[in-house]
Amino acid sequence: MSSPHDFDFLHGAWEVHNRRRTDFLDPDGDWEEFPAVNRCWPLFDGAANVDEIDMPHLGAKGATLRLFDQETREWSLNWAASRSGKLFPPVVGRFEGDRGEFYGDDTHDGKDVRVRFVWSGVSPAAARWEQAFSVDGGESWVTNWTMDFRRSAVS
Repeated sequence: MSSPHDFDFLHGAWEVHNRRRTDFLDPDGDWEEFPAVNRCWPLFDGAANVDEIDMPHLGAKGATLRLFDQETREWSLNWAASRSGKLFPPVVGRFEGDRGEFYGDDTHDGKDVRVRFVWSGVSPAAARWEQAFSVDGGESWVTNWTMDFRRSAVS
C-alpha cells in the first residue's frame, strides 16, 4: 500500500545516468546517453517533495513536484521543463512494494499519448526511473527514457 513516505529514498543528492531515445515514439530509434545531477527536498513531513535535475548535455533543467493524496493514497507527479517553462500534465499512481507505477495523458509531437512512469530498484543508494509512451491507449508501450540514480558523495 502506498504511503506518504514512498519517496523518502529520493531525498538528497544523486548522480544520474540518462538514456533516452532521440525519437520518443520510435521503438527502433537510436538512444543517446548523458550524465545529470539531481537534488530532492522533502516537504509536508515527507508527503510531498520537489527535485531539480540539471542536464548540461541538453542545456536544460527539470523539476518535479510530487504530492501524496491522503484520501486516494496515490501520488501525483508534476514535471516542469526549464526550456519551455511548461508544467506538463501529472501522472498519478502508487507504489506496490518497491515498484511505483504512475499514468497520465499528454501530447507529444502533436499526438495524444498515454504516459507511464515507473520507479524500481529502490534502495538508499540507487533507484531506476523510466518513462514510456503509448499511442494506442496503453495496448503497447515505447520506453523512451531511463534514469539510473546513484547516491552522490556530494550532499
